[in-house]
Amino acid sequence: MAAAEGGSTASGSGPLVECVPNLSEGRDPEVIAALRAAAAAVEGVKLLDSHSDRDHNRTVLTFAGPPAQVTLAAMRLAREAVRRIDMRNHAGVHPRMGAVDVMPFVPLRDISLDACAAIAREVGRYIGKELDVPVFLYGAAASPGHPRSLRDIRGNGHQSIDAMAAGFRSPDFGPESPHPTAGATAVGARGPLIAVNVNLDTDDLAVAERIARAMRASSGGPPQVQALAFPLADQGRAQVSMNLLDYRVTGLAEVLALIRRLCAESGVRPGRVELVGLVPAAALEGLSGDELPGVPGPADSIEARLEGPGLA
Repeated sequence: MAAAEGGSTASGSGPLVECVPNLSEGRDPEVIAALRAAAAAVEGVKLLDSHSDRDHNRTVLTFAGPPAQVTLAAMRLAREAVRRIDMRNHAGVHPRMGAVDVMPFVPLRDISLDACAAIAREVGRYIGKELDVPVFLYGAAASPGHPRSLRDIRGNGHQSIDAMAAGFRSPDFGPESPHPTAGATAVGARGPLIAVNVNLDTDDLAVAERIARAMRASSGGPPQVQALAFPLADQGRAQVSMNLLDYRVTGLAEVLALIRRLCAESGVRPGRVELVGLVPAAALEGLSGDELPGVPGPADSIEARLEGPGLA
C-alpha cells in the first residue's frame, strides 16, 4: 500500500488534526489493509501508525493532516469499515460496540479542542445519516445533557448486536437501533491520550485483574488512569491494559514503575510493554533508562512520525 500522495503536508504549516479510530478487526490482513488504504487515500493526510491485535481483534490507526482532509479521510474510513466489518461474526477480548468502535479527533497544532469537536459532530452526522449507524458523541463533542465519558456510553461493550439493542438509548445521530452488522459508533474530541499495555509473565487473569484494579483511578489508583485486565489466549499470558487520560497528571514513567512494584508484590514479572498508537514527545520524559522490552522511544512520538515519510 502506498503512502498518501502529498503526505508531507501533515508536517507543514497550518492547523493540524489527529484522528485515532479504533476498528473492530485485528485478524484479517486483507480487511486491515483496506482500512489503512482508506485512511491514507486523501491527499495531505499522513498515516502515522497502525496497530492490530488478534486477541483484542482490534486495529487502531493514527493519521493526521489539515482539518478538511482529516474529516474526509475519517468519513471514507468509516464507510469502508461499515462495508467490510460484520459484528455478528466478531469475537475479541476488548469491549466494543461497533465496526468503527471509537473515533476521536485530537488537536495537534493551531486548532482548538472546540474546533475538533465540530469536526467530530460533522463526521458523526455523516456516519449516522449516510451509513445508517447510530452515533454517540463523547468528550468535548458531547451534546448538552448527554454522557461525556466513553465508559458511560459504551460500558463493558456488547457481545452481540442483539445484546446491544436491549435498552438502546437514543443516539446523537442516526437510527434509534443498532446497525444490523456495524452496531454503533462513538465519535468525539479529546486531548492526547496514551494507550499502553503490559503483558505479564503469567496467564493468571486474577493476578492481572488485581494489578489493574490497583492502577485504576476509580479504585484509588493514580489519577487519570483507566485499567483493565485481559487474557491473551494467543500468547498464553495475561495483560494489563491502560489509558493515561492526561500524561501531565500521571506520566508513563510513573505508571511503569508502579506496574513493576505491583508485579513484584504479586510474584510475577512484567513482560513486553505495548504502545497502542503514538505519544507526544513530552510524554517520553523519564523513560530513557527503562529496560522493559517495548518501552516507547523517540521514534514512537507523534512529532517524529509527522516528520517521517508515513507508513508504506
